[in-house]
Amino acid sequence: MNPHEQLIEEFYAGFAAHNAKIMISCYHPDITFTDPAFGTLTGTDVSDMWSMLIERSGGNLVVEYSNIRADESIGSALWTATYEFSKTKRKVHNMVSSRFEFKDGLIIRHTDEFDIWKWSRQALGFSGKIFGWSPIMKKKIQRHAISSLRKYQQTLKSV
Repeated sequence: MNPHEQLIEEFYAGFAAHNAKIMISCYHPDITFTDPAFGTLTGTDVSDMWSMLIERSGGNLVVEYSNIRADESIGSALWTATYEFSKTKRKVHNMVSSRFEFKDGLIIRHTDEFDIWKWSRQALGFSGKIFGWSPIMKKKIQRHAISSLRKYQQTLKSV
């Protein structure tokens, strides 16, 4: 296993152990993260997102990962997360494909791809089944995700 594959392994081992600090330590300070639910985040927003998601899971999160591949500049992995979506209390099993870019021995770009319609059907139920495929619903999901992140960040500032 080369150093970048070890880095991806460390990131997902931290995720599986519900340890956001380990995950964040794998990121370059100039990290950019993109996924269908949050859109694009940078810097501390990325770190705060992982901290929020792990904290809100309350330990009810199962992460499994496989197919870690990397060379000196790019990498990839497959992973699944099984959890209860906090807003609706519905069970979600999300299958994700990740791509990575590296700088200075750390992850500088992390892109997660998954089927937002499939996710919305599980997380949101009927409305996700009917509207989850639409750009309007995707924007609504992203607005809600960012709003949740901003509220979480406000709680961090008040502590």
